Amino acid sequence: MLVNCPTCGKSLEWDPANRWRPFCCERCKLIDLGEWVAERHAIPGEPVVDGLPEPAPGHDDRSH
Repeated sequence: MLVNCPTCGKSLEWDPANRWRPFCCERCKLIDLGEWVAERHAIPGEPVVDGLPEPAPGHDDRSH
């Protein structure tokens, strides 16, 4: 089956032997990763509150 690289659009065979699939090469894979890290890609959904949830009363994580 032929697919297009999501980064550059190059046509490639969807093959388990292609270690970069769905990308055509490591470079395209790293470009895509950089887009996620820079927050230029996002999965739609409700906003996430920054920070960690407050521990339950009487709970102490330092005891572990």
